[in-house]
Amino acid sequence: MKAIVIHQYGDSTEFKNVELSIPKPSGHQVLVKVSATSINPIDTKIRKGIVPNAFHPNFPMILHSDFSGEVVEVGENVSRFSVGDFVFGLNVFTGTLSDYFLIEESVIAKAPKNLPVQEAASLPLTAITAWEALFERGNLKQGDHILIHGGAGGVGHLAIQLAKAFGATVTTTVSSKEKADLVKNLGADHVINYKEETVQEYVNRLTDGQGFDLVFDTVGKENLDKSFIAVKPKGTVLAIAARSTHDLTLLHSKSLSLHVIFILLTQKTEEGRKEHSAILNKIATLVEEGKLKPLINPKSFTFDQVKDAHDYFENNEVQFGKVLIENK
Repeated sequence: MKAIVIHQYGDSTEFKNVELSIPKPSGHQVLVKVSATSINPIDTKIRKGIVPNAFHPNFPMILHSDFSGEVVEVGENVSRFSVGDFVFGLNVFTGTLSDYFLIEESVIAKAPKNLPVQEAASLPLTAITAWEALFERGNLKQGDHILIHGGAGGVGHLAIQLAKAFGATVTTTVSSKEKADLVKNLGADHVINYKEETVQEYVNRLTDGQGFDLVFDTVGKENLDKSFIAVKPKGTVLAIAARSTHDLTLLHSKSLSLHVIFILLTQKTEEGRKEHSAILNKIATLVEEGKLKPLINPKSFTFDQVKDAHDYFENNEVQFGKVLIENK
């Protein structure tokens, strides 16, 4: 089988094609034939060595964790899946840029039936992140008013739909009219162009100066400081990008709660991986009910174009939607 590996940290030219033997499943393992993967910021950070990969740190290394594909062989103890099932999930240990890989049946889920199998690869990391932030860390409930920073992004666009599906009022920030139209179509109740309005102005306009019940910051850096301003006293700030330095005075003076979400940490334990599988089952149901739909970038790539896909992603050419890399 073909696999795409890196032999050292570096730029996108480090990707190399190699031939490996197709592994054989045993026990509770299934053999997945990969249909597609998608790019997340963590993939480029691992490739460059900014975030060394603690899951499979030895070279040669196969990158990416998101996947969708078909079960083509099962171990003797597998009970949840059969040959021919389409599945999706995260494979952070051995990577997904290969024709095939083995994975335990307990940590994956059946792909949504009403979604092209390739598009299911856009969901795992971003959907689990949004779910964990909103419901497990933020305890979002019906009637809450949540501000989601970066509503047109990979996590943000799913968070909008999830929050609406569970009865919240959703406000989101964007940078252009095109993105404003996009997030309105996703169900956002209020849209802020952050280039045209200060934090205090939109807090006054949309919350009578009281602040939002929750703020979900998918952007990070100085935007996290804006989140501390926008949330109400005793409110909750959720963040997925917190590798930066901040003055926590507002966190203290407003008695705020700050939760940082990093779901790859949860992947380190079998219990955590099973929790993620359960979330993916809920995500698949919401997709099949028409309450959740991933945004797919109009430009897709094949496995032979992994270098181009990473360059496209890192050069900020992605205006919206997840970038798919299909195994063709």
